[in-house]
Amino acid sequence: MKQLRTWVEGVEFDENAQKQLANVLEMPFVEGVAVMPDVHLGKGCSVGSVIATRGAIIPAAVGVDIGCGMMAGLTNLSASDLPDSLLSLRQQIERDVPHGRTNNGKPGDRGAWFNIPKDVEMEWENLSDEFDLITLNHSRIKKGNTYEHLGTLGTGNHFIEVCLDEKQRVWVMLHSGSRGVGNRIGSYFIEKAKEDMVKQGISVPDVDLSYLTENTENFTDYVTGVSWAQDFAQVNRHLMFQRTLSGISKVLGVQVNCPEMVVSCHHNYVEFGEERMITRKGAVSAKLGQLGIIPGSMGAKSYIVRGKGNEESFNSCSHGAGRRMSRGQAKKLITLEQHIDDTLGVECRKDESVLDESPRAYKSIDAVMEAQKDLVEVVETLHGVLCVKG
Repeated sequence: MKQLRTWVEGVEFDENAQKQLANVLEMPFVEGVAVMPDVHLGKGCSVGSVIATRGAIIPAAVGVDIGCGMMAGLTNLSASDLPDSLLSLRQQIERDVPHGRTNNGKPGDRGAWFNIPKDVEMEWENLSDEFDLITLNHSRIKKGNTYEHLGTLGTGNHFIEVCLDEKQRVWVMLHSGSRGVGNRIGSYFIEKAKEDMVKQGISVPDVDLSYLTENTENFTDYVTGVSWAQDFAQVNRHLMFQRTLSGISKVLGVQVNCPEMVVSCHHNYVEFGEERMITRKGAVSAKLGQLGIIPGSMGAKSYIVRGKGNEESFNSCSHGAGRRMSRGQAKKLITLEQHIDDTLGVECRKDESVLDESPRAYKSIDAVMEAQKDLVEVVETLHGVLCVKG
């Protein structure tokens, strides 16, 4: 019998997201679904879902921000080492890490590199050969930024933060994925899956749940592409992390590093096992003893957690607080005054263009953590004091 387990007690569980998950359970190759407390409506498949499949994979169950995830490190700084005003720190990070998007993503876009730094070139050399193989039969994926986005933040809910833990130690934390190239890979194979359904005469409950069957060319190429995008995303975060530490070092005049603890995790990805695949769309691996990161919204708490290895959740936990408002709703319902009030004490942008990322657009991180206390234990509680948004 198919397994459906939810960790949603005390948090909002949108009716449309429930319908999406019911559709997923109808798929013949799906063995089970675990629903995280940050669950909300997504394209085809809800964000905050963990799906076990055998013999096939749904590209939309990974999404288009393949490999999106988190990185956090405990630095050698204390709160007392930080200046009273963090504006200069934020401005330095914003100078050092391309972020946002201008000029419709075309040449001159502030969110991409114009002159590629040497370290980015070297990392791209390690990724480029496999990318060329992927695009040999799928040339459309090649049309757009690739290495120009390596080591860049992006837009939307991606961020770089400086945080303090309960011992007043300084952490650096960031959130980003595989950028434009990952989006192209995800979007391309979602369309390929739809084409396969038409060719095979297969009807699915939602066209965005179209799937790729094991041992087919599209399945094999998607597995290669999604694995490559996950690697790209990890390298992307590492490059930004090093630039952020370097930027802080410039401003403070001291060498900043992370000698004790660095945690890194994907939350939009595929985990390939010998017998089945686990797709996590807005969920983090939480195997027994495994460290993970669950961020809150701007101005809210975030957590470094340790997995409890709960098999019923397919060893997973939430990837954050989860949206309670769409971006459009947030911009209509949240005022600039509310945003300024809710981000009091946080050095961040306080303008109307970030209202869709304001704390009120998200569920309560406290309620989300309470709902999944049998999935993870808290190792560190972090409070953001600086936030860079695209």
